[in-house]
Amino acid sequence: MRAEHPILVVDDEKNIRRTLRMVLEGEGYEVLEAGGAAEARDVARAGRVDAVILDVMLGADSGLDLLEALKRGELGGESDRDVPVIMISGQATLADAVRATREGAFDFLEKPLDRDTLILRLRNALELRSKSREVATLRAAKYEMIGDAPVMQELYRQIAKVAPTKGRVLITGESGTGKELIARAIHDASAYARGAFVKVNCAAIPPELIESELFGHERGAFTGAVGKKRGLFEVADGGTMFLDEIGDMSLEAQAKVLRVLQTGELARVGGERTIKVDCRVIAATNKDLDKEVAAGRFRDDLFFRLNVVPLRSPALRERIEDVPRLAAAFVKQTCRENGFREKRLLPAVVDRLATYSWPGNVRELRNVIERLVIMSDDEIGERDLPPYLLSAPRTVAAASAPPAGSVDLRAYAGLSLRDFRDEIEREFLRLKLDELDWNISRTAVALGIERTNLHKRLRSLGIERGERNDKDK
Repeated sequence: MRAEHPILVVDDEKNIRRTLRMVLEGEGYEVLEAGGAAEARDVARAGRVDAVILDVMLGADSGLDLLEALKRGELGGESDRDVPVIMISGQATLADAVRATREGAFDFLEKPLDRDTLILRLRNALELRSKSREVATLRAAKYEMIGDAPVMQELYRQIAKVAPTKGRVLITGESGTGKELIARAIHDASAYARGAFVKVNCAAIPPELIESELFGHERGAFTGAVGKKRGLFEVADGGTMFLDEIGDMSLEAQAKVLRVLQTGELARVGGERTIKVDCRVIAATNKDLDKEVAAGRFRDDLFFRLNVVPLRSPALRERIEDVPRLAAAFVKQTCRENGFREKRLLPAVVDRLATYSWPGNVRELRNVIERLVIMSDDEIGERDLPPYLLSAPRTVAAASAPPAGSVDLRAYAGLSLRDFRDEIEREFLRLKLDELDWNISRTAVALGIERTNLHKRLRSLGIERGERNDKDK
């Protein structure tokens, strides 16, 4: 039996560890052992662990303290915070069980352990974790980043490196390039993925309200503060705070954000009590913060705190080869959201979209596609395009165009393999039918197929009989 699902067994009694190893390995699990808290920390940090069976008493150490550290993500690695922990004890108290549950233990079992019960609870824990990750994957798919251009491949590589760490990230790029998608991708692949993703548009909040929004306020702190309010940093505790358009934040608010980054502490407006928060901070801007710092509009110390890992969101004109795939995805999404049967972008439209400069980037493309889907019939043709796209000069270099006489496969990049095959066959059949004056018998002979099969294929591909001069009655 192939060993799978590494299970860390932490118990100071060697005989207990040996017994659990025999039981778990008999069920096909890989078993890692630790006799104390320090050893358990080393094992967890050294590699992936899918579940932990942890004794409450570890000699001089406390298994409950180790559980707390594990759930805070202090042992490193993206799986720490959601790894299921089954606590075991031969001297359990009600207080121990309550604390274990509060700290996030999946279950609490008393010694001597019943083999079948332990295996059942472990399977349930692993299944629940798997389901939770499926949900997280589905949630991430909602914010899928689309594109295969070299600049996007490099961006994916950078996201994969930075996401599992706790490093702060500063995302720069033009408006409409998808900076929020990058932030969400980092959050969903991080140790903070189970927490909230809290977005703050610093440019949209009036300067006089931004401190209250970020840090909260106490009742009576200012006119209109009729009750106590939690700030967004508190809401993001255990998750990710995304400070979008941070270049538009006031200097006063910047100073308070800097304090949170330095100490992990904040105070509500009008309050004196210090509140500790643990959240990952990702910031984004379409401004050149180096210039903003030089002009005195942005604090250099905050810039250095935020700019630990800089990521750049590329403009759409830098990855124009991704336009067909993006357009196809937006068509599908818009049709689904509006209850339409899925529509098709004709190749000429795809070609026109792929040769426009897109100053508004992906956001502009998405808006155009939404308009096309809503205002068009089943097929989206050039007649449906807005006038400015029809009259815009083609900006893609001629060198990128296919050689004369070859098929421009870029026009079909948004299709599945089956749809691509059908589209090519449809166009080829129309070409042969035109060539032979729509005579079905002659066309079938030229193609080397039976006449009845050609009729079936024409119906399957939606090539209507009205398209021809009926010479084959």
